Amino acid sequence: MRRTLFNEDHEAFRETVRGFVERLLIPNHERFMEQRSIDREVWLEAGKLGLLGLEIPEEYGGSGAHDFRFNVVVNEEFSKVALAFASCMSIHADICAPYLVKLTTEEQKRRWLPKFCTGELWTAIAMTEPGGGSDLGALKTTAVRDGDEWVINGSKTFITNGYSADLVIVAARTDPSKGSKGISLFAVETGTPGFERGRKLEKLGQHESDTAELFFSDVRVPADNMIGEEGMGFVNMMKLLPQERLGTAVTNLAHATQIFNETLDYVKERKAFGQPIGSFQHNAFQLADLATSLDVAQAYVDKCTEAHVLGEATTVDVSKAKLWSSEIQNQVIDTCVQLHGGYGYMNEYRAARAWADARVTKIWAGSNEIMKLIISRDLGL
Repeated sequence: MRRTLFNEDHEAFRETVRGFVERLLIPNHERFMEQRSIDREVWLEAGKLGLLGLEIPEEYGGSGAHDFRFNVVVNEEFSKVALAFASCMSIHADICAPYLVKLTTEEQKRRWLPKFCTGELWTAIAMTEPGGGSDLGALKTTAVRDGDEWVINGSKTFITNGYSADLVIVAARTDPSKGSKGISLFAVETGTPGFERGRKLEKLGQHESDTAELFFSDVRVPADNMIGEEGMGFVNMMKLLPQERLGTAVTNLAHATQIFNETLDYVKERKAFGQPIGSFQHNAFQLADLATSLDVAQAYVDKCTEAHVLGEATTVDVSKAKLWSSEIQNQVIDTCVQLHGGYGYMNEYRAARAWADARVTKIWAGSNEIMKLIISRDLGL
């Protein structure tokens, strides 16, 4: 079915993104996997093309697009090569950007946003803690006021871009007596004494991205590094998490669709018992089911994107999109591995890498169990 989400401007922008992908991501893919990170030069080039500042107003160096469909284009094209590319980009340009635009003071905007747009200031967001997982309201990292400074202590884990980020948005508890209403957000910059990064974590998949543990030991940040109002951190995270979950749904489907199409080509050429394996009825019916699932899921995610652009998408809407797209993605790619036979278990084949890359999408951005909890509460259960 023809998608109606994009107009000519979006498709012209897609050609720019594809050119960037073909020039910088594809040729260096293997090296990025080996070094467990993406070269900063790649993000500086992305900045020159305007890929990083889509959500940033023009007066601070961005394009001020105010149209999430442009973000969708970037995420889709990056995901076709590797899910990790979209993940790293999305953390910076889709997830951190709203915090730095909507919650910051004029002085903070002028301090951070111009270099954010050029890629000179790479960002991450530190919510998840070793003992907390999806329960953001139970975080233990603390920030205590001391004169004109806040002193941060604690740790975070599974932080995408955590090893390379120049500025990390950190969620910390500023008033233990107020529960979720006692959480605030802070910008912690590279080089701040007491702020240390652990090793690059060894993940099952998505080796292109740097994922790290972060440690805060008496980290002193100026009072004007607080992002948003004191005690409003949890509320602001809840307001801004839907865009992260929608972006996740976008990348899930783009990634799954690409691997499905590559597998479709494979089963038309790979022969067994004298005929293409795709012609066996069982395999053909499986592929028909997957194609249908992808199209139906894409229609819903596109509708959520339209609603998000209009400011009408709800937390429940995008929770459904995140839940369903990740389930479909993993179902599709697992079947693609099976259709590749023994080759599907070899890392040299895209299907094997994609299977390892996709598994986390049912966990991150709020586990699928949390998505079900949100949806079930909306049902009055």
